[in-house]
Amino acid sequence: MAARGGTRATQRLAGLGIAHTIHRYDHDPACSSYGREASEALGVPPDRMFKTLVADVDGQLTVAVVPVSGSLDIKALAAAVGGKKAAMADPAQAEKASGYVTGGIAPLGLRRPLPVVVDETALRYPTVFCSAGQRGMQLELAPADLVKAAAALVAPIARATSRD
Repeated sequence: MAARGGTRATQRLAGLGIAHTIHRYDHDPACSSYGREASEALGVPPDRMFKTLVADVDGQLTVAVVPVSGSLDIKALAAAVGGKKAAMADPAQAEKASGYVTGGIAPLGLRRPLPVVVDETALRYPTVFCSAGQRGMQLELAPADLVKAAAALVAPIARATSRD
């Protein structure tokens, strides 16, 4: 647990001296489209709001960060990390490995070190938004800082449209 209302994600950024802004909104417990909810609540275009997904690539949990406006191309994620077979991780497995709840999984400050891949479209923006580690809490930061703090690879892992 993070001290003083922060999360492991915000503590990681503070520890690295990375500038970021925390944005909070009221999460509706009945909503399961967390990224869309955050995008609408904060008035941020869905292609600039990124969701964090956890997949199993050849038996290794791997974190994918893709725009809310798109969906994860699971084959592209596998290729990005040199894998062959990939599938979405079980939510309970993702929560246990990340230390965050579904809908609040941040790409930073993971409980266990996991490979992280950020979709290349993030680099189009001066800042992007991603989960801060709690439902109803988003981080805004420069995409290069997200990549640095997550020790992430950058690759084309998103498909253009999604309903999530």
